[in-house]
Amino acid sequence: MDKKVKADDLIIEEPAAIYGEKPGMPKGEAMGPGETVACIRAGLPMVEFEALQALLGLAAEELAGHLGISRSTLVRRRKGRRLDPQESDRLLRYARLYARAKSTLGDEAAAQQWLKAPARALGYESPLQFAETEAGAREVENLLGRIEHGVFS
Repeated sequence: MDKKVKADDLIIEEPAAIYGEKPGMPKGEAMGPGETVACIRAGLPMVEFEALQALLGLAAEELAGHLGISRSTLVRRRKGRRLDPQESDRLLRYARLYARAKSTLGDEAAAQQWLKAPARALGYESPLQFAETEAGAREVENLLGRIEHGVFS
């Protein structure tokens, strides 16, 4: 995308962070941990929210609910075009889970479906619901690891 946003010393080509790409660099070059943290601290642009919404196949209000963003706050974030650091951190949590599910299950459609479906190993909550906390997200990652290694869960 052509639009660039200056956040402190970073120029973020939108979207890049949810894909783990280095801002302003050719596609596929990964951000380092310090760059990721800097992007989160600066607050991710709303285009990152919209990109994850498309990847997960969710309505904006549904994704906002998983991120702990109320409807009125979502309207303000759209006007300001930027998430706050806590919302950005939660957004990257879901992007990380989507990437792990896609890698484990083989494709985008399977990842979307699995993330939305109730899982017995998660007390019949969907992985998206269960991951609303960091501890829950870790358990979803553990479950994906068990699936990857063929362990019955």
